[in-house]
Amino acid sequence: MQARRLTVLVALSWQLAAACAATPVCQLKMAAESWPPYLSRNAGAEPTGLDWELAQAIFREAGCTLQLLPELPSVRRQREFQQGRLDLQLAASDTAERRRYARFSIAYRHETVAIFSMEQQQHRYRHVDSLDAVARQQLPLLAPKIGWYGRAYARLQPALAASGRLSTFLNYQQGLRMLDAGRAGLIMGDTLALRDAARAQGVALAPLSFTVLRAPVHLMLNRASTTPAELDAINAAIMPLEQQGVLTQIRARYGA
Repeated sequence: MQARRLTVLVALSWQLAAACAATPVCQLKMAAESWPPYLSRNAGAEPTGLDWELAQAIFREAGCTLQLLPELPSVRRQREFQQGRLDLQLAASDTAERRRYARFSIAYRHETVAIFSMEQQQHRYRHVDSLDAVARQQLPLLAPKIGWYGRAYARLQPALAASGRLSTFLNYQQGLRMLDAGRAGLIMGDTLALRDAARAQGVALAPLSFTVLRAPVHLMLNRASTTPAELDAINAAIMPLEQQGVLTQIRARYGA
C-alpha cells in the first residue's frame, strides 16, 4: 500500500513539474506598430524588425510569452499603456515621469538621434555643429511630435516652437514629405528609422556633423499589470544574451 502511495506521489510530482515548465514566467501583451526597421510586418503579415527580434530572444531566454495586439495610433497606444491595458512597450527611455506608471529593464540596445538635410543641400549646414546652433541661427526644423529626444532638445524645444521655426510630424513618412515640400531644411529623428523611411521614399539625406542624442533604451513594463519578479526574469535573460553575443549579432544585422 505504501509503495502504491509513493508511486502516486511521484506521478503527481512529475505532472506538477511538467505543468510548471509549461507555464510561462510572464505573459505580456503589447500593441503592434509600424516602425521599421524596429517593428513592422513582412509580406506574410508576420512581425519582424530589430526590436522584435531582440525582444523575442530575450523573452525566450526568460521563459516569457508576448502577445501582439492590433496596431494603435501612437497617442492612444501610450494612453492604453498608462491605463494598464498594455503590459509592454519597446525601445523606451527611462524617465522620472514614466517611473510613476512603469518599470524598466536594463538596456538592450542604444538609440541615436541625429539631424539631417537633403543631400543636395548639405553644404548649407556644414557650419552647424550643435542643436544650440540650430536654435541660435533660427534654422527651420522638422521634429517628431511625440517622444523623448534628449535634454538638449527638451531645453530648446519651447524656444524653437515659440519662434515659429519648429514644425512637428507624426511619422517619418509625413516628415520627409514636409522636408521635400520645403517646410524646413532640416529634419530630426531616430537615425535608423529615418534612414529606412528615406530609402523607402527615395529621399537622399545627409547627416549634420553632430549627434543630438545617443542613449540606452529599455523594455518598459506597466507597473500595474506586471511584477518585480517578471522584470527580474527579463533582466536575468538580457545579461547572458549580451555576454554570449546573441543580441550583438541581431543588432549587427540591422546596422545598429
